[in-house]
Amino acid sequence: MYEIKVISTFSAAHSLRNYPGNCKNIHGHNWKIEVVMQSRNLDDIGMSMDFRRLKQETQGLLDTLDHTYINENPPFNSINPTAENMARWVYETLSKKLNDQNARVSRVNVWENENSLASYFE
Repeated sequence: MYEIKVISTFSAAHSLRNYPGNCKNIHGHNWKIEVVMQSRNLDDIGMSMDFRRLKQETQGLLDTLDHTYINENPPFNSINPTAENMARWVYETLSKKLNDQNARVSRVNVWENENSLASYFE
């Protein structure tokens, strides 16, 4: 099994609905997103997936959130924009675009800051 990872960043604000602490208020983060792909085989030139494609798809998705109030963007206008929910959203969205017979998104890690990480995987 092979594994590749890309890391992308963006800056955005959010607030947590029904949260009993300060995070209920609008606040921002410099988010870091790590997308991990696994593949069983390599292609004819020895790659599991082109890093460029993985980076472009990841950054394209995150650009929809960059410098926004995340709560106003679907699906976070109806679900709480927690790091956990963001990890699942990135995982599911990229899986639809990138998964094939050989390679699949295996994990997404979302950092709100350097000490707080949420992961989603199946």
